[in-house]
Amino acid sequence: MIEQALEEALAQCRLNRSEFSELLVRLLDYGVICRDESVIETTLYDRFQRCEQLVREWVAPLGLRLQHDSRFQFIRVYPPGAEVPGLPDQEDPHHGGFRARLSQQEVAAILALRVEYDKALREGQVDENGCAALSLEALELGMRNLLKMSLPDKHAERKSLLKKLRQLRLVQFSSDEVETCAEVWLRVRPTIAHFVSESVLHQLIDSETVEAVPSAEGEMEEAMASARITPESEDHSLFESEATS
Repeated sequence: MIEQALEEALAQCRLNRSEFSELLVRLLDYGVICRDESVIETTLYDRFQRCEQLVREWVAPLGLRLQHDSRFQFIRVYPPGAEVPGLPDQEDPHHGGFRARLSQQEVAAILALRVEYDKALREGQVDENGCAALSLEALELGMRNLLKMSLPDKHAERKSLLKKLRQLRLVQFSSDEVETCAEVWLRVRPTIAHFVSESVLHQLIDSETVEAVPSAEGEMEEAMASARITPESEDHSLFESEATS
């Protein structure tokens, strides 16, 4: 019965089951699809536009919600209980089964990216796609000024951190620059503004101490609002911590 309904819905979208499965697997695996990231993601984003309602119907029973930004052409999936820009909060508690984990340095880099992106936005230093250019040196300076932290010293660890930021679709960069240890320039995506909320940004700017600063809530606009950055902690949740967990 379900399979028959799926086949009929896919036929209306001009897709087969394999194409639909590829789209869902990629979205749930990466958590985000950006059209300008690669040829593959261009294809998947265009495919999503043909079956958006069907995708929403299939992920809804799992408690997952989608954010589709048609201006900057990206899709982000939110876990159960996460706050989603423009959507009402869910009332039912959830306990982190879909929650990803970030290292301390990854959280610090993300927060610094958000602050630097806001500066570029205020100064009109963004391109037609809403992206801002930022050198790796400027990112590290921002981390030091904001959180008294720095990028990893080892090349392999620094490369891994940058790959994580790219996997989250927060930045783009030339892999050749990273491999050759040349001066690396990051293209900070507008998705960073959804990943770290305005309220968190204001607290970061206004706060004089790190200990009161909220941390990251995974794919979120209001996400990051409940967790905290605590240097002693081993890791930080991408998604908002549950008050009762």
